Amino acid sequence: MSELPKSLEEAIAQSRIATQAALADGCTRLQVEYLFPELKMMLVAADFLPMFDEYGSRLKIFFADAGAAALARREWADKPYKIEDIGTGRATPVGSKVQPEDEIFLFITPTAVEVPQLEKLCQEIGDRPIVLLNPRLEDAGTIGIGYAGRQTRERFISTIESSYYLRPVDDETAVFRCYPGLWEVWVEKDGDYQKITELPNRPSGDELDLILMKQSQTATDSTPAKKPSVFKSLQRFIKALSS
Repeated sequence: MSELPKSLEEAIAQSRIATQAALADGCTRLQVEYLFPELKMMLVAADFLPMFDEYGSRLKIFFADAGAAALARREWADKPYKIEDIGTGRATPVGSKVQPEDEIFLFITPTAVEVPQLEKLCQEIGDRPIVLLNPRLEDAGTIGIGYAGRQTRERFISTIESSYYLRPVDDETAVFRCYPGLWEVWVEKDGDYQKITELPNRPSGDELDLILMKQSQTATDSTPAKKPSVFKSLQRFIKALSS
């Protein structure tokens, strides 16, 4: 059973293990999410990438835009893997970006804007595994909240499984999933962080509110001195990375 990480470095290490386990179990569409503000994803991606070392040039990495892809080629010039941009807004044929020798694909921070092109790329990729690192695919303003948006979610976004998910709700609460475990809610309790529930699916906002309401009703009136919040520590760690 995975414990709540105490640093971003520990979270990335957990996510590598979880994603490798999911791939070994035959999962082919995975996403890894560290939902903190101010993350510098080039640094995070560099720490995540060692799990793909065995693939060498058979790994293809996609960035959301050409500028980010060009920067990655400069930063990682000594690496064997191939780097592309998703190609949104250009007439580049999707087929030219996916080659038969490509075995596994990593998409770094794709957003809702890239979903149409991302879906086409995934169709071209077929059954080969893909991993999405910190995607932001469900912006209602872009995907939509009506029939078309619902179809996109059912047809494509819902086929992607979370191998790792860490979202601080506030300084005292987090939603956590580390494959193959269930979805978990952790809260600060008795001066430490404890898991209060497990769920088969990611809790919605309303479900989370209900869980926390029940938790607060069962909490004792006596509150011991709190230890420093792991999430405040994580935020400091992230700010240090971002500086």
